[in-house]
Amino acid sequence: EDRLEGDLADRPDAGAEWNGTQKRRDDPGVTRVGAILRAASFDELPQILNILLGDMSFVGPRPFTPEQQHLYHGSSYYALRPGLSGYWQVEDRNDVSFASRVTYDARYAQEMSLATDLGVIARTIAVVVRCTGR
Repeated sequence: EDRLEGDLADRPDAGAEWNGTQKRRDDPGVTRVGAILRAASFDELPQILNILLGDMSFVGPRPFTPEQQHLYHGSSYYALRPGLSGYWQVEDRNDVSFASRVTYDARYAQEMSLATDLGVIARTIAVVVRCTGR
């Protein structure tokens, strides 16, 4: 976190990217091995424990930190169980602002069903196979 904060302070372009998406394409805190794990979405595997404990679902809105709460201007997230994957992850993943997640979460809340979840899971598998995670 310290490395990221220093990099954001030194590079205004990186700060703008972070402020919009809450992600960095060239995150200085990610090692080469970490980048490979992220691209293949293996960094998400520990969340399976959260699913088994009932804190998360396979499909639902992406969890965010308390520090990011002020960026989320919607209510659907709070009515749903956070998920390992969802509309945001399979549709735009790295090309959308953090605030835009509200739209995906609201749509999921309206369309939530077993068929929807199975479709998202199938699309998640395709995303993982293509290694488009970052």
